[in-house]
Amino acid sequence: MDASFGRILTAMVTPFKSDLSIDFESTEKLIHYLIDHGTDTIVVAGTTGESPTLSHEEERQLCKFVKNVVKNKVKIVLGAGSNSTQTAVDSSKEAEKLGVDGILSVVPYYNKPSQDGLLEHFGQIAKSTSLPIILYNIPGRTGINMLPETTSELASKYQNIIGYKDATGDLDSTSHLYRIAPKSLLIYSGDDSLTLPMLSVGAVGVISVASHIVGNEMTDMINSFFEGKIELAKEIHTKLFPLFKALFKAPNPTCIKAALEIKGICKSYLRPPLVKLNEKQMNELKQVMNNIGVKQLTTK
Repeated sequence: MDASFGRILTAMVTPFKSDLSIDFESTEKLIHYLIDHGTDTIVVAGTTGESPTLSHEEERQLCKFVKNVVKNKVKIVLGAGSNSTQTAVDSSKEAEKLGVDGILSVVPYYNKPSQDGLLEHFGQIAKSTSLPIILYNIPGRTGINMLPETTSELASKYQNIIGYKDATGDLDSTSHLYRIAPKSLLIYSGDDSLTLPMLSVGAVGVISVASHIVGNEMTDMINSFFEGKIELAKEIHTKLFPLFKALFKAPNPTCIKAALEIKGICKSYLRPPLVKLNEKQMNELKQVMNNIGVKQLTTK
């Protein structure tokens, strides 16, 4: 079955200028590039978009800008999560006013709630909005794992909880969730390198970083899998695998921003505490991109 947000949801970076203000000109260029290269849905102001260092006002401005540029060519999901339930509720209500197609809501980070706390947190969010909600479980960043039973209970209780971004890196957990959750729950891989194996245990697509630069190839891989062309899907996965790993040699989105600079789409400026790749790291990334045939564009 087709996911309501498609197969490829790109967790879009937020381009910055040298003064670290949002670079809207480069953002527009990036949006058009993504639309032309396999992206079905753009995720705005997620972790890859450096949401921890964006103000709420910047997120609103960015969302409005993206919506204006997209003009309904692809769907828009806004990162609206927080470790404060009230803040997440307020952000979800604001997202609905902005007219996006859905929200991505991350497991509360740092304060490490219990599973009952997660039920309460996401329950309040689900009741605050009519927007489709994709839950985001990434224990490596949040410090806590949302169990499959908790996710299943939420999806069973709230009709607008329609998706789950799985960045646990645990295929057993994914398999268990697929077995117990409502079949209406759409599971997305949260790790590019695990997309193909996750498809085999119930995922419908990926919320991707690598799709910034290999979106068409990833689309071919996923389509090949669902068309039963498993060997071809494996070939594409194997070809792209070094890039999937190279893009996470430094904290995300450091490497993907560097890759976009190499391709001439936007500069690789990051807001502290993140820092740009050094020359050695940059050369290594260029080599990986060159080895798999990623073309470089000419910078203005």
